[in-house]
Amino acid sequence: MSNRAAIAALVRDGHSDASVALRLGCDRSTVGKVRRGLRKAAAPRVDEYRPERMPTSPAQQAANRARLLDALRHPAA
Repeated sequence: MSNRAAIAALVRDGHSDASVALRLGCDRSTVGKVRRGLRKAAAPRVDEYRPERMPTSPAQQAANRARLLDALRHPAA
């Protein structure tokens, strides 16, 4: 398998440029050039992450914390 084909396969699997470069032992800029050549979008950045569920509200966090502390203070026998 050629380096370009291997890069294309890993890019399709969703690996970042740095991950592909590390796996194949090539430079990250090479992966970027191949990615652009394939017209593939860059892997999503961490700051673009959106959780599948909404985070808990402060009131729910406090209730969860109180329940946990109560369970730690009074363990089930």
